[in-house]
Amino acid sequence: MRNIVGRLAGAFLALALSCGLAAAQSKVTIAVGGGACLCYLPTVLARQLGEYDKAGLAVELVDLKGGSDALKAVLGGSADVVSGYFDHCVNLAAKKQELQSFVVYDRFPGLVLVVSPKYTAEIKSIKDLVGRKVGVTAPGSSTNMIAWYLMAKSGLKPDDASFVGVGAGPSAIAAIKRGDIDAISNIDPVIATLEASGDVVVMADTRTTEGADKVFGGPMPAAVLYFKRDFIEKNPNTVQALVNAFYKSLKWLEKATPEQIADTVPQEYWLGDKAQYMKAVQANRQVYSLDGIVGEGSRKRSLDFLRQFDKEIADAKVDTAKTWDDRFVKKAAATVK
Repeated sequence: MRNIVGRLAGAFLALALSCGLAAAQSKVTIAVGGGACLCYLPTVLARQLGEYDKAGLAVELVDLKGGSDALKAVLGGSADVVSGYFDHCVNLAAKKQELQSFVVYDRFPGLVLVVSPKYTAEIKSIKDLVGRKVGVTAPGSSTNMIAWYLMAKSGLKPDDASFVGVGAGPSAIAAIKRGDIDAISNIDPVIATLEASGDVVVMADTRTTEGADKVFGGPMPAAVLYFKRDFIEKNPNTVQALVNAFYKSLKWLEKATPEQIADTVPQEYWLGDKAQYMKAVQANRQVYSLDGIVGEGSRKRSLDFLRQFDKEIADAKVDTAKTWDDRFVKKAAATVK
């Protein structure tokens, strides 16, 4: 009898400690490189749908101008997690800094490079960007990287153009309308809003399977949830809870109509036009992942992408498998209803 009581007491104590540990891990700060961007939609949906709360997480979303700023936040310790692009994980892997991603929500970047109509007579190809000002969300972000990639493929160097951080919202739209920049690499709803008003001409578009095939040769992972290794080791339950919340948001997104999505996000994300926002959502349908998994071929394309313009990565040995861990998303798929 005493043994039974002892075992029960031990089990109760272990459970209490486990609950206490989970409670201690429940506060999480997620840095986002532009919360209104449709590429990060599942991050915001998880909050708006209450999925973070249901998972027992007190999540703070820190909205930053671009992915490079979000990366700095997690490396500097002001954020626990990044909702950002996978290429940052690969980039740092080449520099012996380990970041791991656990759920992908964009199968390809959804990034678009466009030229202001004021300069279409002068900028007819990527090569014509020499000496031009190109707007990006933030210098060094994925919007900047794709411009470098396209330039490298056209035989140009990264510094052949200058890059200006304009954010991913009204400031980006204002910058091109004022003529502060000659071209812009950005994401929806910014690009869709500029297209609707006739303010840009598209030069490269990765919002569709066809567009991604043309630019990259196939799918290339974009927005993911990624962490520093020490956070993962100390907080596995929190990581699983976050992945569960994201996975449930992806499943909701898969079935939701553009109007349901528009009604769920904060109204300021519409950039003043709900109907146009809904069109942008529809235009990005092919971007979103259905299973949250990053395939080996997609990871390799991300590495090849970076090698086009980053000399440090060009000669580095990078094992992209170390940037991805599918255990958590597979468990979410098996258990989340």
